Amino acid sequence: MTTSLITDQSAFDELCDHIVQSGAVAFDTEFVSEFTYRPELCLVQLATRERCVAVDPYEVADLSRWWEIMADDKTSIIVHGGREEVRYCLAFAAAPPGKLWDVQVAEGLRSRSFPLGYEALVKRVLGRTAHGRETRTDWRRRPLTEPQIAYALDDVQHVLEIWDKQRRSLQSQKRLHWVEAEFQRMIDEVAAERGPNAWQRLPGLQRLSSKELAVVKAIYEWRDAEGAARNRPVRKILRDDLVVELARRRPTTEADLLACRDLNRPEYKKAAPAMLEAITGGMATPTSACPTLPKSLDDDKSHDEQVVGQLLGLALANRCAELNVSMALVGKVADLRHLVRWHVYGEQEGEPPRLTEGWRAEVCGDLLTDVLDGRISLRVADPQSDHPLVFERRTSSDASPESE
Repeated sequence: MTTSLITDQSAFDELCDHIVQSGAVAFDTEFVSEFTYRPELCLVQLATRERCVAVDPYEVADLSRWWEIMADDKTSIIVHGGREEVRYCLAFAAAPPGKLWDVQVAEGLRSRSFPLGYEALVKRVLGRTAHGRETRTDWRRRPLTEPQIAYALDDVQHVLEIWDKQRRSLQSQKRLHWVEAEFQRMIDEVAAERGPNAWQRLPGLQRLSSKELAVVKAIYEWRDAEGAARNRPVRKILRDDLVVELARRRPTTEADLLACRDLNRPEYKKAAPAMLEAITGGMATPTSACPTLPKSLDDDKSHDEQVVGQLLGLALANRCAELNVSMALVGKVADLRHLVRWHVYGEQEGEPPRLTEGWRAEVCGDLLTDVLDGRISLRVADPQSDHPLVFERRTSSDASPESE
């Protein structure tokens, strides 16, 4: 396998031709996120079975051919923890990846190991030792040193071999449709980060009125547009907590706005007229058009719900150990609460519980709903086992006799 650093456009174009012919490529990036609206792309690493190369995006001006390859449905793109790579594809190709495989996610669907870092994954799957990451490197600085390039290339050096082993394993377990569905869910989640409801992920919204939420949405949209126009991280335009604080206070004058805690800074004073305009626009939203939040699953409905959720958590953990799949991928506490409220309390607004759909239903859907319906009994079978609990279906003869 040949390795190199590509700094020439024609060499990069030739590499893209090679990738298309190969049909599969490992992909990673190095970036710096502290200073720009989107993380600044500093290095692209690509590995086929014959070649392992880094591409310098500061020297190769046009990477569009690569983004087109990533977005098509012909070339398999193999990543590790590839959310940032998906974001780049969505931004530069204006389309999602067409044929993505994330080895970190896939490993969690054939073992309980999720999320595994790259070094641990290489050790687990291939029994080899990978280099540590250059976590303190400023990837914007040039020239790159030979050790930097070597470390960067190591991040894709072993990925295709891991992919091969995972595919064979998951195919033999009939779980390929599991990973494909989970990759698509990851892509959809990343795409939603810049969707129309992205503002709803801000912390501290639950106690706000619908009018205050309209103001939050207006300030959030102003902040995002300002960050894009100035190419600065949006939190350096205005912190998340200050977005919420302004919606609570709803100042009407520059003096009122700058009197808010932590807003008496020169950059905020300069932006005050635009912020006030956003606040005024949010306040002008008709009551009927003011936004609302999805129902929160963060708080327990009652002590009973908490107990039932803990019981389901035991059942889910035992089932995941039995099937050798990561519980962190199958379902979280919020997923269990959603199922309890949907199935027990009849709160069936919105999307059905994730645990009852797709591959997750194959793992645990019937088990969990049967536990909730009292059709399953629980006992300890082997305390030394990885899955010591046994959940058994009850029959009519299992009913307790009436007391005499």
